[in-house]
Amino acid sequence: MKKISTKDAVGHVLCHDMTRIVPGEFKGPAFRKGHIVREEDIPVLLSMGKENIYVWEKDENMYHEDEAAEILSRMCLGPNMTAGQPKEGKIEIFSQVDGLFTLDDERLMSINSLGEMMIAARSGGVPVAKGDKLAGTRVIPLVIEKEKMRRAEELSGSKPLLKVSPFLHKKIAMIITGSEVFSGRIEDKFGPAIEAKMKAYDTEIMGKTIIGDDPQKIAAQIREYIDDGADMICCTGGMSVDPDDTTPTAIRASGAEIVSYGAPVLPGAMFLLAYAEGDIPVMGLPGCVMYSRRTIFDLVLKKLMAGIRVEAEDLAAMGNGGLCLDCEICTYPNCGFGKKGF
Repeated sequence: MKKISTKDAVGHVLCHDMTRIVPGEFKGPAFRKGHIVREEDIPVLLSMGKENIYVWEKDENMYHEDEAAEILSRMCLGPNMTAGQPKEGKIEIFSQVDGLFTLDDERLMSINSLGEMMIAARSGGVPVAKGDKLAGTRVIPLVIEKEKMRRAEELSGSKPLLKVSPFLHKKIAMIITGSEVFSGRIEDKFGPAIEAKMKAYDTEIMGKTIIGDDPQKIAAQIREYIDDGADMICCTGGMSVDPDDTTPTAIRASGAEIVSYGAPVLPGAMFLLAYAEGDIPVMGLPGCVMYSRRTIFDLVLKKLMAGIRVEAEDLAAMGNGGLCLDCEICTYPNCGFGKKGF
């Protein structure tokens, strides 16, 4: 590109968008990249403070900002995403589905560390809806060396930097344990709490069984729901270390493989996760799920609904960001709760 006087620009091709700002009224491109300057454009450009402008001179060793932004967006773009058109040198990326958004921190860091280019993404590990913005890409100068972009592509590798795992349809079974509920001495508050959480996802409640504290009966009910086609089983109550709290014993007796009993998250330290038949999550939910707005259940559920297996090391990593501050106004998932672990 070359710099010329605006008064001499008639007939030249603009090499970048020209932004016009009218405070409180308008901000956007008054002229697009590729626009051929006309005589009537000169007063407008001068009113924008453009005494001089840059016009395009093709250089085989350089990329224009729009071309470079497209290269960066291709590094990010995976299934279930779409990219917008270049605007003022920037390309935005959006989700095409409801799902769980994740990203590769290390590769993103390596590319942004090259300088003169940037990929700004929303925090990973958060649910997104169809149409939500995921990231924006651009380079800082108007042109950038092709060799530098080639290095960025090498660091990116063959896999997209960003990922959206669609939320799946799940059939949910609930087993409400506890003699106090089974006998009718207290009302079941656990079932409605779980149902409320499930409304955020594509789920159907295939059954709810209220049962006492007999671990063999609880185990038998778990197996029955598995045989009936449950995709996920939530067992409530009986998760402490009291002698009559037998839900962990029952889940083991059902044949499910325990991933972890306990997690570094508050609320939710007494959470249990197991898998039956290899891939059917069976959870033991502590009492906090019944009365706290956000708990470990929220953090794990979003992954399970996206079909992502949760391992013991995933739960261990949740200690960093695993403390819910129980804010007066809850902004989850737009807060620090559970961000680092997922």
